[in-house]
Amino acid sequence: MPQALDHDPPAKQKLTPLGILVLATGLLTLYFAWHETSDLWGDGLEHWWQMVRGQSAHVRQLVIYLDNGPNNNGTRTQFLKRMVAFADETGLTIRLVYYPPYHSKYNPIERCWSSLEKKWNGVLLTSVKVALQCASRMLWRKRHPTVRWLPGEYPDGVCVPRGAAKRALEERLERSKKLPKYDITIRPASDRQVN
Repeated sequence: MPQALDHDPPAKQKLTPLGILVLATGLLTLYFAWHETSDLWGDGLEHWWQMVRGQSAHVRQLVIYLDNGPNNNGTRTQFLKRMVAFADETGLTIRLVYYPPYHSKYNPIERCWSSLEKKWNGVLLTSVKVALQCASRMLWRKRHPTVRWLPGEYPDGVCVPRGAAKRALEERLERSKKLPKYDITIRPASDRQVN
């Protein structure tokens, strides 16, 4: 007897979007990869900065608003390690500001996802190419986003081991006295040596 499914068949592969929204200008960049991890966040931010740094030479600090998800929260050591490395490589001061639990709806990037969902509503996303083309046609503030594919493997479970490495990482983090899990500043190593 032939087998049949009463719903859509399960996806063979899933794409994960990562969005970077510049609040001052409304410019949106979407990255897609096979799997969301702390390293995907790090790679996406590094790639984005390479794209915009030419017109952002005046920028000395990035304030990054985050939803406190499992791969980017203020206790996720691999994410924090990548942010420290990013600060050191770029010379930028990085300030991580987290929305408290159940408040990510106030993060402006969340509204971008509804625009993306509307754009590919009813579209058969049969390949990476189709998904990226569809995403590049969406509009955010009357402009199309920059859409990129981040190839590569992003394995789960990568973290900074306990002990000296974790203590050294924590020393680089300036945690807010009032909100240590929700407001973290990372200064580049060059600034730390001067002070």
